[in-house]
Amino acid sequence: MVGLSGGVDSAVAALLLVEQGYDVHALFMDNWEDDEDETYCNAAEDFQDARQVAERLGIPLTKVNFAREYRERVFSYFIREYEAGRTPNPDVLCNSEIKFKAFLDYALRLGARKIATGHYARVRQVNGRAQLLKGLDAGKDQSYFLHAVPETALAKTLFPIGELEKSVVRARAEDAGFAVFDKKDSTGICFIGERPFRDFLQKYLPVRSGEMVTPEGDIVGEHQGLTYYTLGQRKGLHIGGVKAGEESPWYVVDKRMDRNELVVAQGHDHPLLFRDALDAVALHWINEAPVEGAVVAAKTRYRQSDQACHVVSCDEHRLRVRFAQPQRAMTPGQYVVLYDADICMGGGIIETAFNATSQSSEILSSNADALR
Repeated sequence: MVGLSGGVDSAVAALLLVEQGYDVHALFMDNWEDDEDETYCNAAEDFQDARQVAERLGIPLTKVNFAREYRERVFSYFIREYEAGRTPNPDVLCNSEIKFKAFLDYALRLGARKIATGHYARVRQVNGRAQLLKGLDAGKDQSYFLHAVPETALAKTLFPIGELEKSVVRARAEDAGFAVFDKKDSTGICFIGERPFRDFLQKYLPVRSGEMVTPEGDIVGEHQGLTYYTLGQRKGLHIGGVKAGEESPWYVVDKRMDRNELVVAQGHDHPLLFRDALDAVALHWINEAPVEGAVVAAKTRYRQSDQACHVVSCDEHRLRVRFAQPQRAMTPGQYVVLYDADICMGGGIIETAFNATSQSSEILSSNADALR
């Protein structure tokens, strides 16, 4: 059973499975229905696109509503995290709780032996264990969003386009006569769509304005609620005319929740935006947890290049890593994901980022080449 979303990637995933001789059934997931403004909701259009692909391939298509599961398992968490001043990534939970749990359970109940999606990732079986690998198209690899999917679910999953470049996927879709061959990729958080982010959040969280201050304590403006800002943010500050001795743009460098203050500073590379270590919680490891002292690669945001880091400590509750180079705007609520070459090990939620002592810097410098 393939998850058919109405996009080009899942369409080609279904095409490849049919070509490989699988008995393919398609499932369209309707995960969001709490929307009075249809301007930003493309679910009806996406379903029609999915139906055109299914008809073209001659496979049955079922539409299933997982809106209740999505609200309980994903959206409620999303709102709680923003209310606490953190910046969550609901796509990770959508994968682990909806696509590879609710969808997988539903498919198995219907008798499916495997599920498949249009993710740019790969699964490899090694000694009876399922490993998650990066997709071969480095620019589209989605293993970051899949790091919290359990090994048991991965063992029942196929990623048919994981070996392909995006350009090849679009070409295959056009050759197959799919109308979605040139459909724009979806971006951002699925239930928000293209609408202004702040407008959406204001429906669920109260606005509590406060002072915008420099690290030295000078007031330079007013923020519209700490919820609506994230570390490293430049747009939407509306303090471009305020100068503090230089012409550089302003960026968010901290959020002081106890004082309701947004701390801003000038310069994309301001020192307060950089940290060389982090602690992560709510850990999930696909196969085994990393061992203390291991030199691995990490991503603290999607599409970031691999960053060399050193595992300072790791137990069932907390991970601490130290980076070879300071990292910009590591944001509480986002995920750190660890890699051993192309193998996605897993990761956790960034609790705090900080500057460690220089104790392990020599270890990192001497071992960073091991990642190349």
